[in-house]
Amino acid sequence: MKKTTINTSRRLFLAQTTKATLTVGIGSSLIGSTLLASCASGGGSSSEPITTGFSQNPLPYEYAALEPHIDARTMEIHYTKHAAGYAKNVTDAAAEENVDTSKPLEEVLGNISQYSTKMRNNAGGHYNHELFWSIMSAEGGGQPSGELAEAIITDFGSYEAFVEAFENAAKTRFGSGWAWLVLDGDKLSVGSTPNQDNPLMDVSDFKGSPLMGIDVWEHAYYLNYQNERGKYVSNWWNVVDWNKISERYASFKA
Repeated sequence: MKKTTINTSRRLFLAQTTKATLTVGIGSSLIGSTLLASCASGGGSSSEPITTGFSQNPLPYEYAALEPHIDARTMEIHYTKHAAGYAKNVTDAAAEENVDTSKPLEEVLGNISQYSTKMRNNAGGHYNHELFWSIMSAEGGGQPSGELAEAIITDFGSYEAFVEAFENAAKTRFGSGWAWLVLDGDKLSVGSTPNQDNPLMDVSDFKGSPLMGIDVWEHAYYLNYQNERGKYVSNWWNVVDWNKISERYASFKA
């Protein structure tokens, strides 16, 4: 019987969104139960951490809410077919591998090398999509402000340099995968992972606490953009919710 274990690395704890709060998840490490209990949701008024479960959360907006940048039909298929499939399959894998689904999915991701390929693919796919939905909004766009904006300038030189680095990671990811902005220690960095891997996984070459991630599988954009991944990536900034990403950053820095 495989058991999930708490890894003391700062990278392996992430709190995720719920529809009721529309609060984006936070990704941090599990430094014992003290940190787990101290991670507050949204505005910081609750002592309960927001963690990623094994079930799919309701989409926090209508399918058409992000048009014209992400069309309604793509959103509907993406959410109800692809993402729903990962949620179902990770639950199945958890039953097969005796994983306690009352515990955070992050515990599995941090020790994913101990589990099956089915678990790796579907735990990653479920986590990645739950994060993806939560950091987009019809009121998105613009640029970050406050501490996150300052950190981006410090670590990348300028906001424009950050955008260029992130877009390059997304556009040059061979085949299917994701591009990420993560906090690794005290430094922001950009990178990508293949398939449904993510920076929380102990098998990943690129590690950190995810602040934001963009899905560059073709199913995320093909109905509207066909083979023009670059156009999809560039237009995606119009729906990025910097308030949610700033909340994640503040949580990691706490």
